[in-house]
Amino acid sequence: MDVSRPAAGRAYRVGLLGLASGSDAPVLAFLRQGLRDLGYEEGKNLVVEYRTAEGKYDRLPALAVQLVGLKIDVFVTYGTPGALAAKQATTTIPVVVALIGDAVAAGVVPSLARSGSNITGSQYQYPELMGKRIEVLMNATSHLARVAVLFNPANPSMRPALKTIEETARYLNVELQQIEARGPNDFDGALAAMAERRGQAFVLADDPFLRSHVGTIAQLAAKRRLPSVGDREYAEAGGLLGYAVNRPEVFRRAAVFIDKILKGAKPGDLPFEQVDRFELVINMKTAKALGLTIPPSLLLRADEIIQ
Repeated sequence: MDVSRPAAGRAYRVGLLGLASGSDAPVLAFLRQGLRDLGYEEGKNLVVEYRTAEGKYDRLPALAVQLVGLKIDVFVTYGTPGALAAKQATTTIPVVVALIGDAVAAGVVPSLARSGSNITGSQYQYPELMGKRIEVLMNATSHLARVAVLFNPANPSMRPALKTIEETARYLNVELQQIEARGPNDFDGALAAMAERRGQAFVLADDPFLRSHVGTIAQLAAKRRLPSVGDREYAEAGGLLGYAVNRPEVFRRAAVFIDKILKGAKPGDLPFEQVDRFELVINMKTAKALGLTIPPSLLLRADEIIQ
């Protein structure tokens, strides 16, 4: 690995395309920290151009074109909507996708080993994660007959994920309810719909827009007394369970991709990295409020327990 410092006297321009500022801020802070650790300092040798769609994914293509017009050296984004917007906007500027659910299935690259294009980054198996979330939720509760999935239909990564969720639900012999949320005003009605359909628990889909409102969703879940599972941030906000990749670690890793490219590496020669470790967070305060006793076997699996 090249451990040399960035070239002196040069200011590199990095374009960051975010999906929703509420979920962008925490992870982009880790990206910036990763860049600082590698010798890049904003105001000295680094200029960061940031644009965010604020959860309105139809704005992403125009924002991507804006960033390309700023003569950036590297284009950085995350998630399927962001990656597809970057791919559409440029075939020449190097693109680092910090994290995406399934780069090949989404049509971002033809191969993980050698993309042969201007795009590289890290991915995880999003459909597999969503299926695992149902299993973790079932392990944490008992006698579930109906489980809902709360998702944003504007995110194209949901199509293959829903298929896996349906297969997992059939295997576990539970009825699956699909509940959509396209905007913040939909959350209360979405959880009310779960209650009307006698939903007993729900899985929160991995989506930047939904992630930017985890506090609201967790509060509504508590109000409806619904056990639920999302990511770490969701559990920290009051959700029962978090099961996801370690985003801080992944976004710090994205800085390494950026550094290699700025030092001359071609994205097509950098394989997409597979993130295959998921972390489990259990909010025991929420479990007690719901009257749940978390099985010892699940507690032993937990990476963190919130008291």
